[in-house]
Amino acid sequence: MGAPGVRGETPAAPRGPDRRIGSVEVLAGLLILLFVFREPVARALSAPRLQTWTTVFVSVLVQAVPFLVFGVLLSAVIAVFVPRSFWARALPRHPALAVPVASAAGVVLPGCECGAVPIAGSLIRRGVTPAAALAFLLAAPAINPIVLTATAVAFPDDPAMVLGRAVASLLVAMVMGWLWLRLGRADWIRLPRRPELDGGSRGRAFWGAVRHDVTHAGGFLVIGAAAAATINVVVPERWLQTLADEPVLSVLALAALAVLLSLCSEADAFVAASLSQFSLTSRLVFLVVGPMVDLKLISMQAGVFGRRFALRFAPTTFAVAVVVAAAAGAVLL
Repeated sequence: MGAPGVRGETPAAPRGPDRRIGSVEVLAGLLILLFVFREPVARALSAPRLQTWTTVFVSVLVQAVPFLVFGVLLSAVIAVFVPRSFWARALPRHPALAVPVASAAGVVLPGCECGAVPIAGSLIRRGVTPAAALAFLLAAPAINPIVLTATAVAFPDDPAMVLGRAVASLLVAMVMGWLWLRLGRADWIRLPRRPELDGGSRGRAFWGAVRHDVTHAGGFLVIGAAAAATINVVVPERWLQTLADEPVLSVLALAALAVLLSLCSEADAFVAASLSQFSLTSRLVFLVVGPMVDLKLISMQAGVFGRRFALRFAPTTFAVAVVVAAAAGAVLL
């Protein structure tokens, strides 16, 4: 394994004025097209399946965007105002000990997985070992007070679900952090250059970082939300009832469903509670896998850390989360 560091991109050579079409021009063009073709678009949106797609797409965005903004703001604060020396004092020097400390830090930050991605990126930029930052990335969305409270409300007759979710999620985060220390390679993480953080005042750097993260992470969030909405329309509901009757298949089915639905961690407990045909253990797997591996998260991780990272990290996290959550369910539920 290489050193648990990060390889940034090499500075690009100076170029002339960028004349490429930007996001503002694309948005303006889309708005013009929507105005010109507003009647056929309105007729298409009246179709029941498309209405379902639109409802799921909008709901995923509405759930995720406030926490994405919170995470972006916190990420900008970390990147601009928090000195590197702070992290040297806050975390143990030994990376193996920094992993559980960073995992436990997720308890004090009320946010979801959308906000945790840019925060983890900023932590790595500020000198935090990637293993600790990735452990925080996985733990924070699942063990913070808001999520655990929502889980308790969703399962009033099964308080062990709260304990099971907290314990299993914390264990998965620590295992993945330690696995990164053992098997991870520095060149798997390629954080994009951040020229807006270099030079100028802190205020200008702060707002530059906010604009960058909202545009960058928000675009991948939209892609993930669209994919989740498509899956909701395509997958027949009757398949769920068939799978619920098989213990092993039900665990794998809800784990896959958590990836495909891409729910916000503050809302997934209520969806899990509604899947009453499934066992508590399979629903616990749903709650542990969802905040760590889903379509929008994979898209966002690919955008923030690079595709080489996402292609290795997401499948490994999925496998570890399924095994740990199923074991926790067997013991605690």
